[in-house]
Amino acid sequence: MNNDYILEDIKDFSLKETLECGQCFHFSRVDNGENPNKYEYDIAACGRFLHISEEPSANGIKLTFFDTDNWEYEHIWKKYFDLERDYGDVKRRIVKADPRLASIISENPGIRILNQEFFECLISFIISQNKQIPQIKQVVRNISTLCGDKRGADSIRFFNSDFDALFPRPEQLASVTEDDIRGCKAGFRAPYILDAATKVASGELSEKELRRLSTDEAREKLMSVKGVGEKVANCVLLYSLGRTDAFPVDVWMKRICEELYFHTDTPKAVIEEKMCEKFGDIAGIAQQYLFIFGKDKKIGV
Repeated sequence: MNNDYILEDIKDFSLKETLECGQCFHFSRVDNGENPNKYEYDIAACGRFLHISEEPSANGIKLTFFDTDNWEYEHIWKKYFDLERDYGDVKRRIVKADPRLASIISENPGIRILNQEFFECLISFIISQNKQIPQIKQVVRNISTLCGDKRGADSIRFFNSDFDALFPRPEQLASVTEDDIRGCKAGFRAPYILDAATKVASGELSEKELRRLSTDEAREKLMSVKGVGEKVANCVLLYSLGRTDAFPVDVWMKRICEELYFHTDTPKAVIEEKMCEKFGDIAGIAQQYLFIFGKDKKIGV
């Protein structure tokens, strides 16, 4: 018999908004779309496979973690989905800092920042450079198939998707060749991916050390990896190392912030500094809403 873990009346959370806002890539929506209020996903994360669904409940949403016991929820998925943070308070603070974001937050109330595995997040955002989300997801899946641990034939955690492997551990990815990685459609990023895998596998780049460092020091350390600039480093800080003060700035975020706050061409470093001053230790969460605001208002298009 399946052992499903169910949460009722969860507030300030949307599975769809959280997974599909561009912060993670190893998942697949697997419902048929016939019910507009119910979503189901297969996810490969934290060394595990998860099938999860979301639907309305009386006072929020209902989440069903299929084939998941209490220990796994408490020790893995609660942290992964950031379910202990008070996002009601976070959203109030963002609106206080910029009331213009109130309507966007109201329309997209359920975004949360995932706490992803450090290594997978690092490689995923190296891959993300100059690629669209469907392409990133395909490369992540290809690399997982290349050298990640395979899903057992007796697994009941995935219902409909064709995921066949977890994302590889550093030593697994470091053991393949640059040509192998290129064969996963990684293109010019192949040597960067191999450099990152080698550095993490050898201990030259250590998650434990990064967590001990300040945000600025950790950013500099991450940028020692080939192909990792400030934007990728900030994404890794935000989405895997719990640094919600990190504020990734790509070309779109630069244009959005320039139009909203600066009204002139402004260096990315200045934008990052001023946004961190404005939004404080939740600047990275505010960045998610700024991006949606810019997309909605067609800023920078």
